[in-house]
Amino acid sequence: MNAKQKTKKMRAAARSTPEEDPEFQIAPMIDILLVLLIFFMSISSSEVLQVNKDVILPVAKDAKEKDQGTAGKGQATVNILWSNIGNTGTVEFEEKKYGDPGQLTPILSNKVQATPNMRVLIRADKSVRYEYLRAVMVACGNAGVGNVTFSVVDKDGSGAPPAP
Repeated sequence: MNAKQKTKKMRAAARSTPEEDPEFQIAPMIDILLVLLIFFMSISSSEVLQVNKDVILPVAKDAKEKDQGTAGKGQATVNILWSNIGNTGTVEFEEKKYGDPGQLTPILSNKVQATPNMRVLIRADKSVRYEYLRAVMVACGNAGVGNVTFSVVDKDGSGAPPAP
């Protein structure tokens, strides 16, 4: 074999075989989708935790749909329950229960300092007495909250979505 043939043989051996078309890998795609699912579930869980299923909202014929633009960081949800047995009310805020609505004032005041134009969404049970609900609104006013909204349903039945 001469030098020219040796060089051709060495070049042919050094050349790599042509690559095949890349295949779509499904496993990394599933991993990414699961990460996104966990991310969105963790973000939405904070809003779900604020809703108490024991609260039966009052019916208002002229209820408006929930405004998605105002919900979020600048909103605090207050659930108000009423016990007909003891004729007492309970305020639930950030997963804590308070018997006296006045206990909300310092907590809401701190939130107003952080977000001055925050909104308080009151989800009061339809059996709550006016005096108790008024005490909650006074606590919101003393804390400096300027925007208080009530959550109601537009028709009878538990399947109706709440509307502020």
